Amino acid sequence: MHKDFTSLGMRRKIVALLAENGIIKPTEIQIQAIPAIMSGKDVVGQSQTGTGKTLAFVLPILEKIEISKPIVQALIITPTRELALQITREVAKLADQLEIQVLSVYGGQDVDRQIKRLKGGAQIVIGTPGRLMDHLRRETIQLENVTKLVLDEADQMLHMGFLEDVEELVRQTSNKRQTMLFSATMPSKIRGLADRYMRKPLDIRIQTKNITLDEIKQIMVEVPEAEKIAKLSSMIDEYRPYLAIVFCHTKKRAIAVNMALSQKGYETDELHGELSQAKREQVMKRFREAKIQILVATDIAARGLDVEGVTHIFNYDIPHDVDSYIHRIGRTGRAGQVGMAITLIDPHEQPYVRLIEQGIRAAIEKHKVNDQKVVSSDKRRVFNAKSEEEKAGVEKKEKKRAFVFGKTDKKKTGNHSGANSRSRRKPKENEKGEQQAQPGREKRKKR
Repeated sequence: MHKDFTSLGMRRKIVALLAENGIIKPTEIQIQAIPAIMSGKDVVGQSQTGTGKTLAFVLPILEKIEISKPIVQALIITPTRELALQITREVAKLADQLEIQVLSVYGGQDVDRQIKRLKGGAQIVIGTPGRLMDHLRRETIQLENVTKLVLDEADQMLHMGFLEDVEELVRQTSNKRQTMLFSATMPSKIRGLADRYMRKPLDIRIQTKNITLDEIKQIMVEVPEAEKIAKLSSMIDEYRPYLAIVFCHTKKRAIAVNMALSQKGYETDELHGELSQAKREQVMKRFREAKIQILVATDIAARGLDVEGVTHIFNYDIPHDVDSYIHRIGRTGRAGQVGMAITLIDPHEQPYVRLIEQGIRAAIEKHKVNDQKVVSSDKRRVFNAKSEEEKAGVEKKEKKRAFVFGKTDKKKTGNHSGANSRSRRKPKENEKGEQQAQPGREKRKKR
């Protein structure tokens, strides 16, 4: 039977607000989770990014908030600042029209401002474990009236060492609370957390096969470790991404790859857990505005990252499980747009290739390092060529979708909002405040 948000129990005003934001049809996880949460059941949801998970718990919470009570009634705990801000933006689109007070709390933000907002009657609080614990110790947040608790990206909170803080926060909430736990993977410690603090939760698992990868061209390129940077650079030049994310396993790798690409003249920056909050926000702002073209990131730092216009994903390091692979590449190929995901693999990493192919139930196109025919000529036109509509001069938003890179002739791109119209990035400063040399830049400028 066809489902809509009204049939899931949403009131007319919320359905109308969703429609104004272009959301008409619920996703599979929303269809399964919303009625259960509306009925008061605890829920454990296992799903990937891009499945509509956030609205699956946000909508029932908005339905249940008592507007007349200026106290914290719902708490959403997330592993990172970026995810907290992303959820806050999504909640605020609806909550502002419903006169519900929403507040995000995370490290690096003015704590006095947060305290003032908490005293002002915040009803939904979205925050990271560290800053929430800070408020708990200061006694500036009261959680005893929290009846709706969400643990989002629980596996990442475990990996980042937040489990002890999360358990303490859970214990501070009402014994009558309803708990919702969402996680891309379900390690034994997360399952144990659910067993300790949840009452007969409904288990919802959105299978990998339900996650749409149809709009993502997937390729694996076998390349020795020593040649990875050179191969990555050549593929960037060949495919000319509009916005790209390069994933690395560790902070050290992300720093090294970012530096290497920057020295070659690319518009790039890095995102990892060691950055200050101000720097992280600056990097994300510039990436969203397409002022930098390539973001080199670790999995944890990029968790929950959702940026419109990402055309290419490069796995500099192959993920070691299928969930991480899907989570990474799912940041492209959205909203009906074609995306591309390229994974660089060392010859000894074949076991991970087989693991991923088994998980996504499909074979991935593979090439050797010297194989120039990475995509067919038809596919290459999808990524490199401009459509006739663009040549005729379509609206700016549609132009933004074109995949343009710095080596393209400026005369062909005109005033396009892609890389060619952007100035080159200034030399970055290293940890000692010294400017890093960028030997490849002068050559690139002359092109």
